[in-house]
Amino acid sequence: MRWSRRTRWVVIGAVAVVAALLLAIGGNSIGRYTGWTVPRLEPAALSAKLAPWYRVTRPDGSGPFPTALLLSGCDGPKDNLDRWAAMLKGIGWASIVVDSHGPRGISDYEIWRLVCTGQLLMGSERAGDLLVAIDDARRMRFVDPDRIVLIGSSHGGWAIMDLLSLDPPERLPTNLAALPPGAPADPLAGVAGAILLYPYCGQANRARHHPWTRPVPTLFVLAQDDMIAPSGLCVDIADRMAAAGQPVEVARFDAVTHGFDQQDRSPLSPLEFDPEATAEAMAIAARFLGEKAR
Repeated sequence: MRWSRRTRWVVIGAVAVVAALLLAIGGNSIGRYTGWTVPRLEPAALSAKLAPWYRVTRPDGSGPFPTALLLSGCDGPKDNLDRWAAMLKGIGWASIVVDSHGPRGISDYEIWRLVCTGQLLMGSERAGDLLVAIDDARRMRFVDPDRIVLIGSSHGGWAIMDLLSLDPPERLPTNLAALPPGAPADPLAGVAGAILLYPYCGQANRARHHPWTRPVPTLFVLAQDDMIAPSGLCVDIADRMAAAGQPVEVARFDAVTHGFDQQDRSPLSPLEFDPEATAEAMAIAARFLGEKAR
């Protein structure tokens, strides 16, 4: 079949547009991964943005309580974080939801989908939110600064893994110009554990290439048939950590989807809430907190 000159030019033009689009997407991803295109903020300025959005749940009394920092998936804080906060309160823990979306106006579907695809707010950038939140938490009277645990679902788990891989002050998250003023020499001092709920463990996850060496007890909670964040990639990281003597555990759930602990979903989402698996995951996490995050 011979194409007319006009048809050939239309095809060439379409190919050029697609190539330019792919180049732009790839360039943006590289820029955000390296931090070249990420604005660097002073920690105090970032804290001022995040603090009004912190959501605290704590047991009765003045404390200090062991405290978990909760990070959502790429769609922002949903009902699963409320569920985890309630479980934590029931076992005597306080919790602080660290909302990276609200302060940035990332609420519409069209915007937060860019977070899910790595075009906005990569894990290494959101790690800066977490580092600032850890410093803020230490200054809260009800928080035991020596017993802070990081809990993140999906994109939030990625941010935790990137922070531990960067291991500040060795390297800073890409959105920070400096360490929080007055922070201890080890800005992650007091981080007693991490619980990673079906995190993204693909190529943009720094722990995939540089697993952390800090001995933070870590629990991976994974969905065996996860099609969004394949669990096998996380198992690879966990296996390498275990082989290096790191304190790591893996709990894999069969026949559940990514985000199985979240009921609030966007329209037409193929993911499903599984209350039984959620309850079991929380029981495993409660045991982990009791045994490892002392």
